[in-house]
Amino acid sequence: MVTLAKSQLKVADEVWIAAMLLHRENLDSLDFSVEEIVTRAQRENIHGSLRPGVYVHIVQHCVANRPPNPARYRMLIETTSGRRRIFRRGDSYHPEREGGKITPDPNDLPHGYAELLSWYEEWCQAMAKTELLRDPLLGLAGSGKQLWADEHADEYVRRLREIWE
Repeated sequence: MVTLAKSQLKVADEVWIAAMLLHRENLDSLDFSVEEIVTRAQRENIHGSLRPGVYVHIVQHCVANRPPNPARYRMLIETTSGRRRIFRRGDSYHPEREGGKITPDPNDLPHGYAELLSWYEEWCQAMAKTELLRDPLLGLAGSGKQLWADEHADEYVRRLREIWE
């Protein structure tokens, strides 16, 4: 693994690391305030001091569901005003951010942070399963299939309409 000089670490990657560490440390939290992510980046102190660009990356540059200004990163999602979580494939995003970076390149991560990429993949899979259970509409998927198991769906609807008339 390559250890990077402080100045080589992209601010966006530093923001992703801070937000990902918060998710890993707080498994029950769905999102975090902008201030919590800033504080976590400051506490991690990867660069030696908190760079001024960290805040604006958390607020705008890394936020997938905001218009790019100018960065097209898709590393965070604004869940509600002032709150963010890590972007996951399948999340909606501003169309002008299509193709934007989602995770850091493993070669760009400082020593000791590369395992966050595999943890991110596992976390995304776990969250997708959890959301299916938590969402009342998605939780209904497959229910009622026994109603027309022996009958084509169009025939079932036609039969119901005859009953109503």
